[in-house]
Amino acid sequence: MEFIQVHDKTFSKFIKAEKIQEAVEKIAIKITHDMRGQNPLFLVVLNGAFIFAADLLKQINIPCEISFVKLSSYIGTKTTSVVRELIGLDEVLTDRSVVIIEDIIDTGITMGVTVDKLKKLEARDVKIATLLFKPEAFKMNYEIDYVGIEVPNDFIVGYGLDYNGHGRNYPDIYKIVES
Repeated sequence: MEFIQVHDKTFSKFIKAEKIQEAVEKIAIKITHDMRGQNPLFLVVLNGAFIFAADLLKQINIPCEISFVKLSSYIGTKTTSVVRELIGLDEVLTDRSVVIIEDIIDTGITMGVTVDKLKKLEARDVKIATLLFKPEAFKMNYEIDYVGIEVPNDFIVGYGLDYNGHGRNYPDIYKIVES
């Protein structure tokens, strides 16, 4: 489908599933190389990163653990400056390598809060893997270790990303046509 309707918004196809899978594979190869011998904890940010994480983790060939947190800073198509933690972290992180798996980083506020929290829990090191990165929107000054695809500052849905809870299930990524 070249266009989809999600609630009151129209979206056009932006990134094909094949290009997404190439980016996922590139990240998996690099993480597997970098994390060899470390038994990292992969911390998947729900809800958006679940599809990316499933595809990514199937390609990572090292011993590891996987856990989930649910964070949110969006209302509709706009990001807020308030990060709400909805489901917390249960693992002990002292002296562990942690790789956060996120679907998209735009302003970076949510991820900045998450990284700070993990460091306070004494993680040895915290790495960030994101499928999508919006450099034009990024307001923070931390490093993003693994970036799949840089995208412009458009609102997008599909491959785990949603608009008010809908649109996550598409294998391609679509950008908003009308706002």
